[in-house]
Amino acid sequence: MCNVSTAGTKVPESLSKTRGMTQVALFTALILLMAFTPFLGYIPLGFTRATIIHIPVIVGALVLGPKKGAFLGFVFGLTSLINNTMNPTPTSFVFTPFYTLGDYGGGIQSLVICFIPRILIGVVPYYVYHLAKKITKAAKTSSFGLILAGISGALTNTLLVMNLIFLFFREGYAAANEVSEKAVYGFILSVIGINGVPEAIVAGILTLLIGRVLLNPNVRSKLGF
Repeated sequence: MCNVSTAGTKVPESLSKTRGMTQVALFTALILLMAFTPFLGYIPLGFTRATIIHIPVIVGALVLGPKKGAFLGFVFGLTSLINNTMNPTPTSFVFTPFYTLGDYGGGIQSLVICFIPRILIGVVPYYVYHLAKKITKAAKTSSFGLILAGISGALTNTLLVMNLIFLFFREGYAAANEVSEKAVYGFILSVIGINGVPEAIVAGILTLLIGRVLLNPNVRSKLGF
């Protein structure tokens, strides 16, 4: 069996699979590089970490599709688990079952928070982009769709993570941040505003800039995408 490349020529299925694995490996390597380079992928802010690792996950989803994007999101989640286990902050128990702060420790809920939102980063932007492209009737690359895809990916992560923290760990999260349990959701909203909104804006801009290049048919053909 053969697949058709972006240049219109038929590519043997085995070669297509090899290319697909290579493409995923390249994005995976980028995520790992960002995750384990100090102050690059995870930026410590004392009580938590800001991140830009969702950018290669979002772009990977747009270039490679939602299935491979979901895998890249899983890799992102895995790096978060490792970082929060090996280099914890006071609230790391919400991301890993292997860290305890006083009476508060992580559990299976930590794995849900660590992985599910990150996996969805590799799925949601793909469909947001193609929906926007359909609505705007863009013949080729949709700039509007790329911006929305980047924003949706970042907000998928931030909103799901922070609301799952409130659902599963509100008491421990309040104690770790020295706020009352009644005021903890207000604190969560402040984190969303301070971290999540700028992350979403940056994601929209970078997804636009990178996506316009990587989604260009000529560039895709040369890179083997």
